[in-house]
Amino acid sequence: MTPVAALFYGFGALAVLAALGMVSNVRNTVASAMSLVVTMVSLAVIYVLLEAHLVAAIQIMVYAGAIVVLFLFVVMLLNLRSDEFGPARQPLLKWAAGGLGLFVLVRFLRGLEAFPEAPAPPDGFGGYRMLGIALYTDYVLLVEMASLLLTAAIVGALILAKRKID
Repeated sequence: MTPVAALFYGFGALAVLAALGMVSNVRNTVASAMSLVVTMVSLAVIYVLLEAHLVAAIQIMVYAGAIVVLFLFVVMLLNLRSDEFGPARQPLLKWAAGGLGLFVLVRFLRGLEAFPEAPAPPDGFGGYRMLGIALYTDYVLLVEMASLLLTAAIVGALILAKRKID
């Protein structure tokens, strides 16, 4: 195994573990958001190892930076405490969900062998020029819809926080 492959698998495992920590740590939302940061940074390292430097930079700036800061802002604005959460879910439900997730993962990994070989990407694929052209031509409506959805989420969080203060 080459050092690059070892780093790839190491950061892949770290991303999976941090994502599991994010999902399973529902009582402490700030720690969950920090696990999300670790997941995003691990994914950015994987992108660097795959020589997709622009995607790695976008991953760090947009997701690990802006989105997680937005999440932390909303979490702290809502002032969630651990005593406001209900009792823990039943352990049988957790084991059933874990078994279902493992079953779906095994089925997915078995299905990967059936995929044909992917064609080579065109020249300039993943570069800033092609990304900018795609964002402002093909995906402009989706980008605008995402920005409106994030704005509505922030306004909703502000309304929920204001009700608690009054």
